[in-house]
Formats: sequence, C-alpha cells, structure tokens
Amino acid sequence: MSTSGQGIGYTGEDALEEYISAHIDPEGELLGNLYRETNLRQLNPRMASGHIQGKLLKMLVSMIKPELVLEIGTFTGYSALCIAEGLRQGGVLHTVEINDELEDFITKWINRSPFADRIRLHIGNALDVVPALGLKFDLIFLDGEKTEYPDYYDIILDCLKPGGYILADNTLWDGHVVDSNYDKDPQTIGIRRFNDMVQADPRTEVAMIPIRDGITIIRKKTNS
Repeated sequence: MSTSGQGIGYTGEDALEEYISAHIDPEGELLGNLYRETNLRQLNPRMASGHIQGKLLKMLVSMIKPELVLEIGTFTGYSALCIAEGLRQGGVLHTVEINDELEDFITKWINRSPFADRIRLHIGNALDVVPALGLKFDLIFLDGEKTEYPDYYDIILDCLKPGGYILADNTLWDGHVVDSNYDKDPQTIGIRRFNDMVQADPRTEVAMIPIRDGITIIRKKTNS
C-alpha cells in the first residue's frame, strides 16, 4: 500500500481507487450492502473482490460469453454475484467455498440477487469438489487458498475446455512475490510456484494485470 498522500486522509492508492470507482459503472445497491456487511461481520474483509474488480469480472464474463463457469473461493459471494450478472441467459456458475461457516451468509446474499438461479454453491475443498462435478468449464475464476494454487492448477486445467480461460486472483500478492522478506511465507511460496508453473506451461498463453493484488489471465490453447 502506498504511503504517499494525495489529498487529506488519502494515500495515493486510495485516491486513485476513488477516482476509478467514480469513472466506472456504479456498484449497485445489493453489492454495496454486501460489501459493507462483509466489512462489518467478517474477518479479512479485503478478501472480497469489491467494486473495481467486480466490474472487471462482469465485463470479462460478458466478453467471453461462457456457458459454464467455475469459481474457487466464494468468500461472502461478491465476486460470484458479479460473475453471475455478466453471464448470458442459460449460463451457470458453480462456486466452491471451503469454509462451511460462511454458507448461511453466502446463501442469504445469493438469494437476494436477481441472478440467483445462475449460481450453484458448493461447500467443501475444491480439490475434492471440482473433480466430482465431472464438468468442463469455459471460464474459471481462481481465488482460493494461496498455498494450494499449484494443486488447483493441476485439476482446473484438466476441466477447462480448449480455448477457455482461467482468471487467477492475487498473483502479485501485495508485491510479496518479489520481496525476499517473504521467501519463507507459505502463501507467497504457493503463489510464486503457481506463477512459475503457468509461465512454463506450453499448453497456455498468459497475461498479467496489476490490479489490486494482480490478476493473471490464462488461456488454454485450442490444441491442448
């Protein structure tokens, strides 16, 4: 997080996020209320995607036009609602959350959404849930446990259709991926391994966007 101030009470990064938020589509009442309640009631509320990333997810989904989407790491459901909003009619999102204590919270907010019929919530470890689904996805949003990113990659690439996309969140991990002070941090190690695996994989092509903690866009080649 930047510490250089731009305006009273704002860091440079805060001011820039405020500017971006003011120049994209508004958040919407449901998502705004969900984000506020996440901050009030949940530990680590920064794990929620939020307005800027949520709009990017919706836009990417609208552009890719997937029929089947997988999300690993629902948290409180903000990103799931954004993905569902971007889906075309008939599209379905399967979202997996490992923390069963969040199930009632997530379900409450999904049920308030006009796109609830597009969302299938699964509680459990994605490493077990995803293979059991037996589905092939057009798009996968990866935002689960960072130490397990390399393990997720092995299973999600197999269930991704040729020409499909993976959007992997937090791949810059607050800059820790290039900070030697985090060389022994398990989450940083997991993210670095994942990034190295993706970059070296001849079955994919890769781009990385430095928004928030970094989003990597991975496309599975059609001959894979």
